[in-house]
Amino acid sequence: MSLAARLDAAASVVLPRMGAPVDIAIALGSGLGGLAGAVTDPVTIPYHEIPGFPVSTAPSHAGRFVIGTLHGRRAALMQGRVHLYEGWSAQDVALPVWLMNRMGARTFIATNAAGALNPALRPGVPMLIEDHLNFTGTNPLIGANDEAIGPRFPDMSRAYAPELRALAVAAAAKAGEEMAGGIYAGIAGPSLETSAERRWLRSTGADAVGMSTVLEVIAANHCGMKALGLSAITNAADGGPDQQPDTIEEVLANAATAGARMARILEALVPELP
Repeated sequence: MSLAARLDAAASVVLPRMGAPVDIAIALGSGLGGLAGAVTDPVTIPYHEIPGFPVSTAPSHAGRFVIGTLHGRRAALMQGRVHLYEGWSAQDVALPVWLMNRMGARTFIATNAAGALNPALRPGVPMLIEDHLNFTGTNPLIGANDEAIGPRFPDMSRAYAPELRALAVAAAAKAGEEMAGGIYAGIAGPSLETSAERRWLRSTGADAVGMSTVLEVIAANHCGMKALGLSAITNAADGGPDQQPDTIEEVLANAATAGARMARILEALVPELP
């Protein structure tokens, strides 16, 4: 089935149920699903009720859209995303982003949990994504392109819109929250990186590493949305001689801490978005 046909089938279920169009699309990463609690008058649509739609299986990913008012703006939130490591294709991973564009969204905010390759980053503190490195080995635009959705060769030189990044920095300052900046490396997973891989990733210029976001941001740029990214730094991952084993429990706990800080940043940011 073509991408356009998949989107038509999904939209036929979602658009009649969502109410008014949305302005903003947000993907909530591991441990960050609680941010959906800030949505007022929510309409929830589980992914399994949408024809041909991928369903989340990762821990802490509820697998549904939450659509409503967020800090005065109409928003669609992905409470849980899907990943390559669950067995989905790159197009499957990006499908929710293209669908939220169909819902009316012109701004896409990706949040995720990420390990700190840069030792200056601390667990529990958010990182503003300034750019990314796609080490997943795939791309959601591989295959036939539909010009009605986006161009064959979308520009990615400003994948994370500078104007949105400036607004996010101002919002963090207004909220009194610390927020670092850095480059995000996206990998396929699900195994965490070896220490040698972490040292190599750091050598490429990456500050943090995770298993999501890059494919979604490609899709957002493809269909003309402005993208912004925030990483919840969850663990030290510099691959040095003192590298400690990682646990999903530690990752989720630090994601929740950083998520609370992200929520305060978003409260200041969302009303200022174009």
